[in-house]
Amino acid sequence: MFCLISQITLGASTDSGSDSNNYLNQYKAAKNLVNRGKKLEKKGKTEKALKLYNSAYKKLLEAHKTESRNPDILNYLGFTLRKAGNFDQAEKYYLQGLEIKPDHNGINEYLGELYIKTNRMDKAKERLAVLKNCNCEEYNELKVLIGDN
Repeated sequence: MFCLISQITLGASTDSGSDSNNYLNQYKAAKNLVNRGKKLEKKGKTEKALKLYNSAYKKLLEAHKTESRNPDILNYLGFTLRKAGNFDQAEKYYLQGLEIKPDHNGINEYLGELYIKTNRMDKAKERLAVLKNCNCEEYNELKVLIGDN
């Protein structure tokens, strides 16, 4: 009986380990695609960047099935949707992420960018205020964008 319980326990832990590895692999692959997309976007290759963002989104959805309360996954889900022009759904993911981690630098910056894009400058400035004391690039990047509007 002890052997049977050990095998069941080992089998269960192996499965959850593979779920954990799968979610991590999906997340890492998606993050890589997002970074590649950003580089293409800077070069003006928007269409190619959007294809990478779409692929990243699909991988992030898979990771989200396992880790639905991970603010980094929610941030990138919002990012990929925002880049695709789906602002309403992007905002939902960003706000879910902020419920979990209100001081998440990336979410605050990207949500601020979404607010600028959707002509809600007051809300963008609220995101900037959250980032004010972080001494981070997210603050500086959002500040520049707000200054231009």
